Amino acid sequence: MNTNEFRYLKELIEYRLDTFFNKESNSVEPELPEFDTWELSVPEFFIEEELSIAEKIVLLLALSPHVHSNLLDTIIQKKLSSTGDFPQLGGVRGKNFRGFLPTGETALFLLAGDNLEKRKEIQEFFNPDHFFGQHRILWLEEAPEGEPRMSGKIVFSQEYVELLALGKVSKPAFSMKFPAQIIETEMKWDDLVLSDETHQQIQELQTWITHGNTLLNDWGMYKKLKPGYRALFHGPPGTGKTLTASLLGKYTGKDVYKIDLSMVVSKFIGETEKNLANLLAKAEKTENILFFDEADALFGKRTNVRDAHDKYANQEVSYLLQRIENYKGLVILASNFKSNIDEAFVRRFQSIIHFPLPKVSERLILWKNAFPSKVRLHQDVDLGLIAQRYELSGAEIMNIVQYACLCTLQAGKKTIYQSYIINGTQREFQKGGRVMR
Repeated sequence: MNTNEFRYLKELIEYRLDTFFNKESNSVEPELPEFDTWELSVPEFFIEEELSIAEKIVLLLALSPHVHSNLLDTIIQKKLSSTGDFPQLGGVRGKNFRGFLPTGETALFLLAGDNLEKRKEIQEFFNPDHFFGQHRILWLEEAPEGEPRMSGKIVFSQEYVELLALGKVSKPAFSMKFPAQIIETEMKWDDLVLSDETHQQIQELQTWITHGNTLLNDWGMYKKLKPGYRALFHGPPGTGKTLTASLLGKYTGKDVYKIDLSMVVSKFIGETEKNLANLLAKAEKTENILFFDEADALFGKRTNVRDAHDKYANQEVSYLLQRIENYKGLVILASNFKSNIDEAFVRRFQSIIHFPLPKVSERLILWKNAFPSKVRLHQDVDLGLIAQRYELSGAEIMNIVQYACLCTLQAGKKTIYQSYIINGTQREFQKGGRVMR
């Protein structure tokens, strides 16, 4: 990749090596090309951040092994062939990649030399609160115990490698580092039976997904509003919370990632925060929708402090609150009970949407839409009476319909009888520990 920006990096390294070994060198320091002349696909928010020259150089240095694997080795071997080892340059070799991998010391050599003030400035680039750290673009790998922090290699996020080199990010695969899976549906908005109030609030969510960037950027509200959007879906199981999240993604062109909380929450101190930070860092490159089902496990109420464990647990919730609040996409937390969610989260939701059990009229629509077209209902089936008598969620109704259809198939017929539906209803009531009247 012989581009403007990497030609510059090559010339800069050569210049620094020349002037280090020959204090009277006449070499002229090269000039960094502007972002708009780079052949890499520079994201818009990089440009908006107005990175300094030093920050852009660190960006190129960290990226170079990923897109121009032999660039650093070629320069170093040519310049240092007669000088032997040169520890001031830093750098390490990888386990599989045997080329030169820059470390924090490499960045210090290129940008600061022996200037103590400049060295302090460059070290700030690798702090968690720097732009690079906040967006998990690049960071320093932890050095072995007892060794200088800046001897750690510079790690560049694979998602940002793809974004800069290819202009897009591939969908993250389910793994320990990304415990989330895409959820999809073949259903349509018309298949979702909800109250008018709930429908209206969901339309507001869809409007934000579609026009949120216009509001923040084109209308200049990014100074007044926090990025992203946070919504709480609360209500009994089976009332459409997960389906709604799937439909929002389907009709706005966003992937919806359902988070596996069992892989995020850890009993070990600091691990939950790290897991969530890794997950959000991967997700926010494309600002897709994150769906935390049964979110009480992660965002539950803080407790009264009785011991060090309680104190840490409360700090953990505070961290999660801050991290979710900085996510630029839509975050949906789903819970059976609104009261289970910590009040600090509730105050920061732009939408709190209740998914109640369907009313009689809504249950009747669900029953009528649920049966396949290839079967018929026996004349003894009274869906109106069933909808009125039995308070069921949409998911429970679908379970009953599935049971009735299987009974019909087992009987070798295409007619569904009232008894099949009643027996299926009895099973659902028993599953929930309820008494059927």
